[in-house]
Amino acid sequence: MDFDFNLILVPATLIFFLVWLLDKFVLKQRANRGRNQENFIITWAYDFWPVLAVVLVLRSFLYEPFNIPSDSMVPTLETGDFILVNKFDYGVRLPIVNTKIIDVGEPKRGEVIVFRYPPQPSISYIKRVVGLPGDHIQFKDGQLVVNGERIAKVSTEFSREKDALETPAVSYFKETLGDHQYTVRYLDGRNTLVEAYQFAQAKGADSFIPFVAKTNDVFINTQGRDWEVTVPKGQYFAMGDNRDQSADSRFWGFVPEQNLTGRAFYVWMHKEPGLKLPSFSRNGKID
Repeated sequence: MDFDFNLILVPATLIFFLVWLLDKFVLKQRANRGRNQENFIITWAYDFWPVLAVVLVLRSFLYEPFNIPSDSMVPTLETGDFILVNKFDYGVRLPIVNTKIIDVGEPKRGEVIVFRYPPQPSISYIKRVVGLPGDHIQFKDGQLVVNGERIAKVSTEFSREKDALETPAVSYFKETLGDHQYTVRYLDGRNTLVEAYQFAQAKGADSFIPFVAKTNDVFINTQGRDWEVTVPKGQYFAMGDNRDQSADSRFWGFVPEQNLTGRAFYVWMHKEPGLKLPSFSRNGKID
């Protein structure tokens, strides 16, 4: 999700609106010549700016569609899913600049959020909220711990037919966080944080060292098995459900409140790459 459609929608809406105003109160071509007898740009302004304005309001303040481009949220979301994002749950924001103008609410633990990727805000990311401001997050003995409380994690069977990635050795667990229960996916015998840390060390590239390896000694002392962070005020800690194949807060850090876009709540279509027809078999609420 690396293109903000509002970069086109906002200027187009403003331009057509200004042309409409110019004709309505100055040129008055439509009033004098009649419909479709004016300059074609003026015709477009009358026809398109109200439609564009409605779309702009819907996308900017109510609901916006997004397409899932990666596997980081498998099995909850798959590449090719089209989702709807609630834009007002976390506050009403101005389009493009993303500045909050009305404070409505805040993310809750376990919610799936869309946000502007902190290292490159022009790109949108989607992950699950694990830590709220002030939370102490730990990963200890293979278990996620929030503020000293172990998050329920129960091994579960998951249909191989539903795993689009077809990775040979994986394990699935039901995890409950806040009011949300969902399935997380782990690669058996793999620790991608350790692999990334070892790669960074071998290449002498400090910029590639995972965030959770930089911020405390727990990671180093346990050879990457355990780690812990405390979420600062105004920030969130987010992780993908595909835990060993997700570039998330463990790697690049916290999500600032001002980067929030909205809450992902519904899958409305799925489209495989290529000339395949869209499918609606995955439609449903996002847990």
